[in-house]
This record gives sequence, C-alpha cells and structure tokens, in this order.
Amino acid sequence: MQFLILDNIQCLEQGIDLLQRLDPDVYTRTCPQCFNSNIGGHVRHNIDHYASFLKGYRSGNLDYDDRERDTNIETDPDCAIVESRRMAEELQKIAPEDFELSLAVRMDSGSVDAANNSSQSTVRRELQFLLSHTVHHYALIAVICNFHGMTVPPDFGVAPSTLKHQQSPCAL
Repeated sequence: MQFLILDNIQCLEQGIDLLQRLDPDVYTRTCPQCFNSNIGGHVRHNIDHYASFLKGYRSGNLDYDDRERDTNIETDPDCAIVESRRMAEELQKIAPEDFELSLAVRMDSGSVDAANNSSQSTVRRELQFLLSHTVHHYALIAVICNFHGMTVPPDFGVAPSTLKHQQSPCAL
C-alpha cells in the first residue's frame, strides 16, 4: 500500500481513537470560542470530503461541493466511527497505478464565475489535500476539546511536517 494512503488511514484512525473516548455530549456541544462549531461538525465535514473524493476519483471528476452532509455523522459519534472506518477501507482499494490519474476537481471558491471553479489535479495530489484538510480540522477539534476540558494526544491535529521538525535535533 502506498504511504500516502497509509498516512490518510492513520489520520482517520487517530480521529476514531479520539471519538471512542468522547462523551456524546462533548461531541455535539458547540464552542462559542470556535465560531459556535462542534466536534461532530468538523468530523462530518472531513468524512464528507473523503466520500466526495472516493465517489469521484474513478470517473476523473471530483466535486467537493457535492456532499451528503449527513447529520447522523454530525450528532452520533458511533456513526462517525463507522463512516471513518468505511472511508479507510475504501482508501485501501486505491491501486498504486491510480495515483497519477488526472482529475477535474470542482470546489466553489465563492467566485461569481462558476465555470472557472474547476482545476486539474491528480489522485496523489488530492490524497495530499485530504490529509492536510483533515489535520487542519483535527487542530480545530483539539481546540474545542480543550475548551470543553478534555485533553487530546499531543500529536493530534499537528501536521506531519511539524511533528518531524519537532523531533529533529535542531528543534530540541
């Protein structure tokens, strides 16, 4: 299995580990300091992006705005765990030769000209995006957890490059 897929799966598993420790009330409790968002909303958003990727990459047309936004994932941590595991299983099915497949990726940029909201990419690049996107939302989840009095592992929501830098002799 390619390392990029493994990295995404490990990131999803990091989220699953946190969800297994969360009280359902904390999962849905909003945090005024974080724009009234909640952990469930960030988890659902990440899962939606993985689902959009998995739905579109084989056809060569990927639309990150075409998301289900399933409120069950947002309100039920057990449902989020099941869906996160399903995303990990689907990622494992990506063949190494698919990494260089060309994709037309659509994402609303807020522009009035919707016709120009598409970019060329590859499966590899979108897997990199998904990893970065997930880590970013995990960082927000870590902040929300801290505001709710819950600690998270020190590497939760920290970019892989930051973790490597922190472990280098120069950073010590």
